[in-house]
Amino acid sequence: MAAGEVTVIKVGGNEVDDREWVARLAVAVRKRGPAVIVHGGGKEVTELQRALGAEPEWRDGLRVTTPEAMRAVSMVLSGLVNKRLVSALVGAGVDALGVSGEDAGLLRAIVARDGALGRTGKIAEVRAELLRVWLRMGLTPVISPVSRGPDGEPLNVNADDAAAAVASALRAEELLFVSNVPGVLVDGRTRGGVDGDEVEEMVAAGVATGGMAPKLRAAARAAHGVGSVRIGDLQMLRDADAGTRVRGAMLGATA
Repeated sequence: MAAGEVTVIKVGGNEVDDREWVARLAVAVRKRGPAVIVHGGGKEVTELQRALGAEPEWRDGLRVTTPEAMRAVSMVLSGLVNKRLVSALVGAGVDALGVSGEDAGLLRAIVARDGALGRTGKIAEVRAELLRVWLRMGLTPVISPVSRGPDGEPLNVNADDAAAAVASALRAEELLFVSNVPGVLVDGRTRGGVDGDEVEEMVAAGVATGGMAPKLRAAARAAHGVGSVRIGDLQMLRDADAGTRVRGAMLGATA
């Protein structure tokens, strides 16, 4: 498969436990064409951590991954959520293949922030050639962002960052960050576009908080190597104008 012929779809973790929403996603993916899906699942990870008696901790929108948290992350993302998405996609007629970043060393990561976030990692390498082989076979890879660390043990990589790395490695036609909101909201209204050099200003001003901060940062990083980057809801899969378009720093005018 030539560069630029694939869409990378990042599926938000707050939606993947909604079976009706997942079913709509699966139908939209079937109609979309060649795609790679990277998913989160943070809400269910949090629920499992609390069920196991551990209170989750976040810093700058990223989960602090203790050894106990890492076990919960692997169980939920690479097990429960990954196979739920695959099941829905196969049911909709999509030949989906569920894998984690650990499988075949698909996503290799290093420890982030000198270990200040525990076993939270950042992507160092993507085996893009393996993804291209699967795509040429007509398969739709569905990727858990749990990645292989330098010590051979798993690292918890933020799904937004993993999706951006995958899209950049594939030189994708488009990267879509899909959740249940229509785009980046400012004063209750959806922005049509955001320039990459606005992102840190939005974070500092409290406009982009929680999980939106790492999402915008990941989108801005990917914007230079990917044809188009948008943040929004399922409408983006059928409407090229839906969502908030994120442009690379110093590109375009402020929306």
